[in-house]
Amino acid sequence: MLVLGISGFYHDSAAALIEDGQIVAAAQEERFTRKKHDPAFPMEAVKYCLSERGITLADVDAVAFYDKPFLTFNRLLETYLTFAPKGFASFLKAMPVWLKDKLFQKTMLRDYLQELDPDFPSSKLLFAEHHLSHAASAYYASPFEKAVVLTLDGVGEWATATISIGKGRELSIEEEIHFPHSLGLLYSAFTYYLGFKVNSGEYKVMGLAPYGEPKYADIIKNNLITIKEDGSFWLDQSFFNYCTGLTMVNKKFAALFGQPVRKSEDTLDQFHMDMAASVQEVTEEIVLKIGKYAAKKYKATNLCLAGGVALNCVANGKLLRENIFKNIWVQPASGDAGGALGAAYLAYHMHFEQKRKRPQGDAMQGSYLGPAFSDEEIAKRLTKAGAVFKEMKEDALIKKAGADLSKDNVVGWFQDRMEFGPRSLGNRSILGNSKSPETQKTMNLKIKFRESFRPFAPSVLREDVNEWFDIEGDSPYMLLVADVQKSKHKALNDNQTKLQGLDKLDLPRSEIPAVTHVDHSARVQTVDGKHNPRFYALLKSFKAKTKCGVLVNTSFNVRGEPIVCTPEDAFRCFMGTHMDVLVVGNFYMAKDQQNPALLEDYSEMFELD
Repeated sequence: MLVLGISGFYHDSAAALIEDGQIVAAAQEERFTRKKHDPAFPMEAVKYCLSERGITLADVDAVAFYDKPFLTFNRLLETYLTFAPKGFASFLKAMPVWLKDKLFQKTMLRDYLQELDPDFPSSKLLFAEHHLSHAASAYYASPFEKAVVLTLDGVGEWATATISIGKGRELSIEEEIHFPHSLGLLYSAFTYYLGFKVNSGEYKVMGLAPYGEPKYADIIKNNLITIKEDGSFWLDQSFFNYCTGLTMVNKKFAALFGQPVRKSEDTLDQFHMDMAASVQEVTEEIVLKIGKYAAKKYKATNLCLAGGVALNCVANGKLLRENIFKNIWVQPASGDAGGALGAAYLAYHMHFEQKRKRPQGDAMQGSYLGPAFSDEEIAKRLTKAGAVFKEMKEDALIKKAGADLSKDNVVGWFQDRMEFGPRSLGNRSILGNSKSPETQKTMNLKIKFRESFRPFAPSVLREDVNEWFDIEGDSPYMLLVADVQKSKHKALNDNQTKLQGLDKLDLPRSEIPAVTHVDHSARVQTVDGKHNPRFYALLKSFKAKTKCGVLVNTSFNVRGEPIVCTPEDAFRCFMGTHMDVLVVGNFYMAKDQQNPALLEDYSEMFELD
């Protein structure tokens, strides 16, 4: 049985295909269209998923959409009526879009699908609830036969947070919190207030938080949000504008904290860092309280996480260290893109009542679910792009790339199937020397063209993870933050310990300074020889040169650009940045051997995120 799942029309559209309960393919639309967070119908992602299996849409038993538009429309109408006459301008802007397109998404989806199959029947089109799609993406892909599932995001239909129970093929929502009370929207409100883009810059807030102190956490809890012992919460809407306005916060919010909304690209000062630290602390408190409540009430030992808030790997790491659950598994595509996979799972297991076959490990296959390219195809594409490359045997290639990295060269690393979700996990990655104090600054300013404070993640040999980080077990999806082992710390002098804010940035805090955040934490990816043997071999090669099995791993893109999908994407990015080396499949490229006429200025190529 074949089921196609789709998410779209809000942000991060995606498609996923499952066959007999197993994932065949999954990808975000942005990777093909090159439009960051593309919300359009995922036509290219759908075409890819079908081509990966070698089928047409006519061969699919059902197409499942991750959301129920009529429930969302009901929520919008009720919200506007509740707050009327406030928000009339927002109402006038939203209603034409809904009445023209979104309200009739079944017809619109059918029309798009009939471009692929003119005879596609509406009877094959199914709809799932947003948060149930999130929950399904986590539970059915997890290694657990039974689990409690926590989903937290901005809003889907009415729900903003849910607790579900999964057992066998069954999955049901047991408890939920409704809009406008939303942890995701609280975090997004602070994202907006700090001058970053909503639904894009939340991870910047998380990255900025360690530079500050949670000085405003009590003000948040005394004014903006009431948090109960079970983790449920209530937001005072008089401070927010997202229900009826065109912004996230209002003048009362800004007055509470004594500063106006920061403009994008304005200087970040200590106040902004303290604000980031404060909302991060409040978020962690809520996540921990809900976790404790769910574990106690449902006597659960296994937890699955999904929804945009599940990408807050700092909160995930603290939840893990609390030992509330024996096992925690986070869906690597936790945002709306993962809803496509969840919708497909729900159709298969709940609508068609197909039995769940628990996978060995999880079902995500390392999240390597996107397109791959043969060496023959890579050579043709690179030749057409004008690249000068050398084909190498695998052992020689890995040895050469490992040596380059040990010499502080930055390497673009493009291999096998593209990752599904927001993280690059060794197939569409830019890699650097974790031991070099210069790597973070070089990669941020000359490769990624982004803010200097943004941290980089370490990829570490699975067998070496506890040597370098205070974490036991696997973290293959870069969704858990752990501390660098104290034995690897470097002592700071009195003057250094007194530094504040971004002045802390250049301090070498450990033996792997390029991946050690200012609070000695790191967002860890463990790499084993089973799920990614070539990346594992590269880490081994680097370790042979440096006695360190840890590399800097960041996504293969620049700020504002989707992660690269094709060899041409990779070559263009390589030529538009200060990367030293590019490896695509078995082909090696050095920057100094390329045609200078192909060099581009990528620093202003994409809209800043």
